[in-house]
Amino acid sequence: MANFNTNQLQNILPDPNNRISHAGDILSSNAGTGFGPGFASFQLTSEQPTLRNFTNSGRLLARSIVAHKWKVAIKYNKLTQVDFDRIYSFIINRRGALNPFFVSLPNYRVPRDSSFATYAASANLQIGSGLAAGSTQALISKSGFTVSGDGKPSPGDLFTISGTNSNHKKAYMVTRVETQADYTGTQPSASQVRIHFTPGLAKTIATNDDFIFHNPLIQVITSGDIQQYTLDSNNLYSFSLNLEEIQ
Repeated sequence: MANFNTNQLQNILPDPNNRISHAGDILSSNAGTGFGPGFASFQLTSEQPTLRNFTNSGRLLARSIVAHKWKVAIKYNKLTQVDFDRIYSFIINRRGALNPFFVSLPNYRVPRDSSFATYAASANLQIGSGLAAGSTQALISKSGFTVSGDGKPSPGDLFTISGTNSNHKKAYMVTRVETQADYTGTQPSASQVRIHFTPGLAKTIATNDDFIFHNPLIQVITSGDIQQYTLDSNNLYSFSLNLEEIQ
């Protein structure tokens, strides 16, 4: 039986990769049950509100008016009471928007490049020099890393950043990747990758901050204050979640 440890409370939505005990703490991979159910489907939405105006000549004037956010809509298959209680109790324990949590999306759990997925499972690429908030590209590398041997990030990969700013929880998506063999502008070295991403950095990052491509987590709250479910005549539960990213 797992021991209760307030430093190891599960703060990731329970799923087949993230277990939870009755005490609410994390279960190791070989400790009892505690699996959360998988998703029947999910929807990831990128929301970037912009203000758009046109001049008399038809020229577009546009600017961002609100910070970017990801929205996640999750649908579950019909749930038994055991599976449902594991999810529902986790959600209502967050007390609406008072206690944010994280969600791991299955198709973004590992990078698309299989070689880089293996590398990212045990090591993180790092930024060579600090970047200001708003930056949309970064040159990342690490001693011993090579694109030819370890692969590279791919457009569509999600990542987060870990480093000097512990409050930097924003999730980003890679949109372009430049290497020594395929680049525009300044050529990266064999051990460097230049990634372009969206949205722009929410916070300043410092030299040697880590770029997390293996199991990037999105920090979320539930959208709205009401969580409801349906119980059918077969004692199976219907339940879905609408989540929105927060910083």
